[in-house]
Formats: sequence, structure tokens, C-alpha cells
Amino acid sequence: MTRFSAPIAEQIWDMKYRLKQADGTVIDQTVEDTWRRIARALAEPEADPAEWEDAFYAALEDFRFLPAGRITAGAGTGRSVTLFNCFVMGTIPDSMGGIFEALKEAALTMQQGGGIGYDFSTIRPKGADVKGVAADASGPLSFMDVWDAMCRTIMSAGSRRGAMMATMRCDHPDIEDFITAKQDAARLRMFNLSVLVTDAFMEAVKADGPWELTFDGKVYHTVEARDLWNRIMRATYDYAEPGVIFIDRINQMNNLAYCEEIAATNPCGEQPLPPYGACLLGSINLARLVRDPFDSNAELDEGALDDLVATAVRMMDNVVDASRFALPQQQEEARAKRRIGLGVTGLADALLMVGLRYGSDEAARQTERWLHRIARAAYLASAHLAKEKGAFPLFDADKYLASGSLTHMDQDVRDAIAEHGIRNALLTSIAPTGTISLFAGNVSSGIEPVFAYAYTRKVLQRDGSRTEEEVIDYAVQMWRDRFGDAALPDYFVNAQTLSPAEHVKMQAAAQKWVDSSISKTINCPEDISFEDFKDVYLQAYETGCKGCTTYRPNDVTGSVLSVGAGDENAGAAKADHIPVSDGTHPVPPGEVVYISDPLDRPQSLEGHTYKLKWPDSEHAIYITINDIVISGRRRPFEVFINSKNMEHFAWTVALTRMISAVFRRGGDVSFVVEELKAVFDPRGGAWMQGKYVPSILAAIGGVIERHLVAIGFIEGEGMGLKRDPTSEAAVAGTLPRGPSCPSCGSYDMRMVEGCMTCMSCGHSKCG
Repeated sequence: MTRFSAPIAEQIWDMKYRLKQADGTVIDQTVEDTWRRIARALAEPEADPAEWEDAFYAALEDFRFLPAGRITAGAGTGRSVTLFNCFVMGTIPDSMGGIFEALKEAALTMQQGGGIGYDFSTIRPKGADVKGVAADASGPLSFMDVWDAMCRTIMSAGSRRGAMMATMRCDHPDIEDFITAKQDAARLRMFNLSVLVTDAFMEAVKADGPWELTFDGKVYHTVEARDLWNRIMRATYDYAEPGVIFIDRINQMNNLAYCEEIAATNPCGEQPLPPYGACLLGSINLARLVRDPFDSNAELDEGALDDLVATAVRMMDNVVDASRFALPQQQEEARAKRRIGLGVTGLADALLMVGLRYGSDEAARQTERWLHRIARAAYLASAHLAKEKGAFPLFDADKYLASGSLTHMDQDVRDAIAEHGIRNALLTSIAPTGTISLFAGNVSSGIEPVFAYAYTRKVLQRDGSRTEEEVIDYAVQMWRDRFGDAALPDYFVNAQTLSPAEHVKMQAAAQKWVDSSISKTINCPEDISFEDFKDVYLQAYETGCKGCTTYRPNDVTGSVLSVGAGDENAGAAKADHIPVSDGTHPVPPGEVVYISDPLDRPQSLEGHTYKLKWPDSEHAIYITINDIVISGRRRPFEVFINSKNMEHFAWTVALTRMISAVFRRGGDVSFVVEELKAVFDPRGGAWMQGKYVPSILAAIGGVIERHLVAIGFIEGEGMGLKRDPTSEAAVAGTLPRGPSCPSCGSYDMRMVEGCMTCMSCGHSKCG
């Protein structure tokens, strides 16, 4: 029986991938049972299932090939689930009926567990004429609010967590609103946002020329291209969104440019897809294929790599036939093109094992060689599958071989495709592998560097207590097992010690042989200048990347892991709760400090009362907020919520007591607004003053926010609840807490491959 190499690996398997009955009764007794279940299910489409079941099992064994989470959790279970991770939905029509039909399709897809991507560029801009009804259009952002509420509603019904990607073209008239949409801390929380950047726009930026914002042939505004680019960059610099997708390059390099046009990606960006396209993902674990690791003759076993890739391609091709689909259009699209996304994980660990420093020129060259080997093996395997089972239905030899990705492919591969066709239109992609990399023993994720050599993880036990365990990188653990306490060599680097340029260099090296795209985060230091930050994106564009996602810790995005600078292993990190200070006593690193006694209430307080009228409610709600003055600064002290509507009585009393208790504890309490504004009502929200508000509680949060802005406790509404740096409220915020995990509540989220991932429980928005 396989022994898990790390406790976290067994926990991930038990929590996410182990087959159990509805009542919790275990069916997969061991991880071998899980591998056997997957192998058997994916062998069913074969003429001789028994023969291929054993071959597929051998590929899965020892975590060498890692199918994506949906396959690992769903294959062979008999459940009505999709084995595809995510989808790009159909083109949204510019009509009310078409928009809500698209919303329905999105809901049905998310209900089955698929993340979705949409291009909202097809909806007319805000203020445009709506013919026949004498009205102005509300614009794509208003409908994105509706999608956001739908996603929350699907989640509330017990479905898998939602993940959505929204894209908008850089020439859409509402692009400036799109860029800043998520700077409202409660808006579009279920979306990742990316701007579709064209080659023409990039040339206009370089030339400092004008840029027209158009829709349906009409020019709405003309802006300066460089100014618009700077607005995109500034939002990303401050808020980590939107991302940038180089859409013309994607379409120019698409093997299927002759029969499809791409305008959106899946939520994490590694799969640019046409309408109703789907992500079918799996990863080769390079860390398991290195022979004689850390020796002078260490090398990747390329023969084993070729064989494993060929088997993986066959397995993934069978998923197309074995999977269920939420919509018939998704099944039709998948079977017409049979695209798969075979990628890698453990790249950084494999580089360490052969003695190469991630980010160096030689590591980039080695990465390119390995990815070339994988692409060649995958295309040959798919051509041989076409000889046996037939090419994908939309295959056109002349047009296919003339496409962008094939022009530089090896001649023997081109010859095989010309003779037999090819089974799968596209074959390679590098996806986020945060959860499956933990499952495989904490190998490095995707093509990312090692984030930390070791970190402390808090584990929630069944009795509600928390224990701590050290999570060690796979290659580091292998080094320790062999060399004990010997110091790590200089080439052991991690995400904190790499420059942004080195990150981009590695992404560009891999992209040369990836026919889809790559999900990767370019880690930037907090003190990087804005000009240097912009250069990261220009470098990504100039070196052939198809997109760029960065993460810069700051007071908005949060500093999510504390890395011990004094540790002998400079990459060791603690994934503890970020400490909170009362402003007078320093907090030892790594400790959780609980807030002190509540503030005393003076005899009298000043405050304001606000009237809130919720649509369709007979009686208004009155919200009174009283303030206290400390060191010459006003801060909220208590809240009273009243209404004649007795239906609201119990929860308004409870809310009054809870919010007041929080306010009286002092410190930075602006999170109360963020939490209230994020609450949604499954029965639906309401439009108030031209903005969609997802619940009465969110409306109350908006009232409290306006009050806090008015008294100077937080800065301007819709600005991400920035604290006034001169106010008492900033004292408790000397260390930003960052976002909390929606699964376990820990403040241990970090950006991995463009996706926020929790280091305490393994939750990943994209996985």
C-alpha cells in the first residue's frame, strides 16, 4: 500500500478525492483504490478495457500522472458530474432575452461543478440606446452583477464553490468602468477579471497615440492609449486585477484559427476557449521522473516521459467520451475538436534535483527542452490515436498544418499528422495544480517556483481544535532525507528571492511549446516601482507570453505569508494568522493576539440615524450609528437597527448586538462593512440608485460604509475601504491581514498560478 509522503497529502485525498457514500461511508479504502477507480472508468471507451485499465493504473501510480481534480474526484463514481474543470460559455447576445438565456446556461453549468468564463464585450455600453423601449442600456457591468449574484446563489445551494472569469476588450466603451469594478470591496467577488489586449492597442501604447472606444461600429470615446494602459496597470498594481490577455496572439497561434475565434478563457486563464469550449486538464509530475536526484549525473528520464505522455494523452482523450456535460452545446464542441490540456507540475522541484536555479538562463533553456519533448510526444501520440480511432471531426490537414503552433513543430510530427490526421486539436496547457500538487506530496505547483521550502500549517481537527504541522517542499524533503541538516545549495531559490523578470523568463520559455496557455503568477515585491511594474507586462508581451498575471502584496491585497528572514532556510514561511496589535504592544511573529477588553461607554455619544427603504417592504429600517472620539478622531462605537416590521425583529436585534460588540473592541473594524456587503439573499436582491444590492444586509453594510466615510474613519466609498493613514483606525493595520479563506476562515490565502489558494486547508478558487 502506498504511503503518503506528507500528512497533508493524505488529508487532501481524504477530503477531496476519496470516494465515499453520501453518509460518509468510505468506499476507496486506499489511494490505490482511487487510482483503480479512475483507470477503470477511463478505460471503458476502449475496445479492450482490461488491457488499458492496467496501463492507465501504471501511469497514475506513484503520482506520476495527475488528472485534474474533477476527473480524480468524479471518474468511476456513477455520479452525474462533469469531468471537465471549466467552460467558456456561449457568446452573450446583446438582447435582454439572450442575456438571461446565457445566465440560465451558466447556472446549469455551475450546478454540475464547472467554472465558467464569459466575454462581456458583446453587450452594448452603458447609456447606449435600446431601440423600441425608449430607454438607455445599463451596460455590461450591471449584468455582471447579476452573474455574480447567480454564482453566490448556486453556492448557497450546496454546490461546489463557484469560479468565473469575465473578459472585456480594450476598445469597449465601458472598459474604464470594467478596470475599476472590483475596487468596490463587495462587488464581483465571484469573478476574476481580465482585459483582452490587442496588438493594435499595444502599438498605440508604444506610439503614445489615440485609442477609440467603439461598439457596433460607433465611436463612443477617444482616449489616449498610454493613459488607458496606465489605468489598467495602476489597478493591477494596487488591487491585483484585472489581468491581461494578449488576445490577438492567442488567435494567431491557435491550431483551430480556421474554424473558431476565441474571446474568453477559463477562470484561471490557462485555457483560451471558443464558445462552449471546455477545459480537460491533467499534469505530468516531473519531480517523479528525475533519475539520481542531486547527483552530478542527475537527469530527467526522457524515455519514461515519452511513454507517460502517450498514455496520458490516451486517457484524456477517453475523458471526452466518458464525461457528462451540462449543455448539449458543450458536448458537441468537445467531441468536434477533442481538445485536451496536458501540462506539468513539479517543474521547479525537477530543476532543483538536476542542480539548476529556477529563473536562470540554463533553467529556462532546460524548461524549454522538457516542454518541447512533452509537446512532441503528445502530438505524435495523438496522430497515432487518429490512425487507430480517427481524427477530430473538424480536422482539415492543410489548414491545420498551416496554423501558428504547427509551423515550428518537428518535421516527423508534421509528417505523421499529414498521413494520419490528429485525434486532438490542441494538446498542451499548464493549469493551476495547487491541490493536486499537495496530493502528490507537496511538489512545486505547475511551472511556479517553490513558494516556501517549509511552512507551518494549521489543521482543524474533528473536535474543533487546531494543531500545527510542518509542510515541506518535496525536493527539500528529498534533500533532507539524503543529506540531513546540510545547508541547501545556492541554487535553491523560492518565489520571494526571484525577480519578476526571472518569473517572466520561465513563463515565456514554457509558452513556446504550449499550444493553449499557462496559468502563472509573477510575484512582485511590495516596493517595486510603478514603472518597473509596467515593464513586467511589456516583457511578457515582447517575449511571446499569451497573458500576464502579477501579485504584489500591499494593504489591499494583503501579505498572506510571513517569511522568516532570519531562518537558516530563507524560504521557510509561517502560514499562521497575521498578528494583530493594539497599537501599544508589539506582537511576537506567528502569534495570534486576541483583542482586549471593550471600550467604556461615555454617558452621551453623538451619532446619526439613517432611513433605509428596501423595495417591496412596507416599513423602512432605521439605522443609528453612534461614534466615540479617541485622540481627536471619530470612530464608530455602537449601532441600533429598528423597524416596525416584526419579521425583522430577531435578526435586527442580533445584528445590533454583534456589530456593537465588534465596534466596542476598537482597532480596525472596517471589515464589518466588507462582510455585510458580501451577503447575498438566494431569493434575490434589489436595484437601489442604479446599483444592484444583493440583500438587505448588504444595504445595511452600505449605510454603515457611508457613515464611516463621512466621519473620516475610512477613505472614499468604493475605494476598497482604504483606511485613513492618519487615523487611529490605521494603528491596528500595521500588518495587513489579507483575504480570509472562504472554506476555513484562515488568513492564509496566497496567489498561486493566478488563483488564490489557502495554505491552511488547501482550498483553491480554481481547483
